[in-house]
Amino acid sequence: MRSGDRKALIPSHLRPRQALQQVLVDLIELHLQGKAGHWNAVGRNFRDLHLQLDDIVDTAREAADTVAERIRALGAAADGRSDMVAATTTLPTFPDGERDTATVAALLDTRLRATAATLRQARDEVDVEDPPTADLLHAINDDLEKHAWMMRAENR
Repeated sequence: MRSGDRKALIPSHLRPRQALQQVLVDLIELHLQGKAGHWNAVGRNFRDLHLQLDDIVDTAREAADTVAERIRALGAAADGRSDMVAATTTLPTFPDGERDTATVAALLDTRLRATAATLRQARDEVDVEDPPTADLLHAINDDLEKHAWMMRAENR
């Protein structure tokens, strides 16, 4: 069954929750991967990258909380359990071990853009049915795209 066919089976009042659940797990995963990069980066401009990763992690963690609270406001349960995140995230796995700062910056840029793509897709899915949720996702996406831009600029 194609993705569009599956979406037709989901009642319209549940679609915002489904879209938000994917955003939630990707934000949680972004937070965790940001910490992995934060802890294991070494090399030139370490301190600047270390602080920049703190900002990204804070943004992702706060956004995940906001999204989970929106899911609850819509009357559904938010699922941020580690097994759910691991099973459903769309982000690529973050490599283990120590990495140079340029590699960490590139890895985080990729993950920021992937999370922003999840947010854009979710926003588009809920826009007509739930404009306040779409607005919320738009604001979070702006923050993530700004972080991605700064990460790319750091890596040039």
